[in-house]
Amino acid sequence: MKEALTPAVLLKQGATSLGLSVSDDESEQLLTYLSLLARFNRKHNLTAVRNESAMVATHLLDSLSILPYLPPGRLLDVGSGAGLPGIPVALLQPQRRCLLLDASFKRVVFLQDVARRLSLNNVAVVHSRVEDFQSEPFDVCTTRAFATLDKTLALSEHLLGDTGVWLAMKGRYPGDELHELAQKTADRYLVQCVEPLQVPGLDAERHAVLIGKQIDPGA
Repeated sequence: MKEALTPAVLLKQGATSLGLSVSDDESEQLLTYLSLLARFNRKHNLTAVRNESAMVATHLLDSLSILPYLPPGRLLDVGSGAGLPGIPVALLQPQRRCLLLDASFKRVVFLQDVARRLSLNNVAVVHSRVEDFQSEPFDVCTTRAFATLDKTLALSEHLLGDTGVWLAMKGRYPGDELHELAQKTADRYLVQCVEPLQVPGLDAERHAVLIGKQIDPGA
């Protein structure tokens, strides 16, 4: 019987497949985050995935797969939940300031604990509904398993700068959502691209949808 690979090996192999250079320290931090998530999850049900080895692909590698498509600048992770993709992004891009936003108090408590334990000085955590939160504009807004594209943009439009980008993580190609968005708001938003994501160890379709604001050059 083939011996199961450890989370550390799965992470190393997966990062290599994604073309990412992950140091030993970064790998250790990512796995510590995973352990904290698994421990907290036993009581508070943050994610349906329980096995740490399965979490490597489903959560860590899935989140890291968007790194090549993230524009630079301040990042807002809307409806951050268990910290995905915000925590993995912040760990591998310590120069980037990241704000993790969630309406659930228990999730915010978990995210604050992770940021403290991992000394993530580039991470802030805020307990708020996205539509109620006010801030200086961000350069990029990420979402994962949050809402439809139309609803995501409507709720968070006030938080994205004029030249900023939404990066929405989706499963199957979101054709219906893209059609609805075009029908309702083609004059306000521009779908820049829909990138298929190849996530090592994950037997499921994944896509990253990048959307910007339509800027009136005469305004």
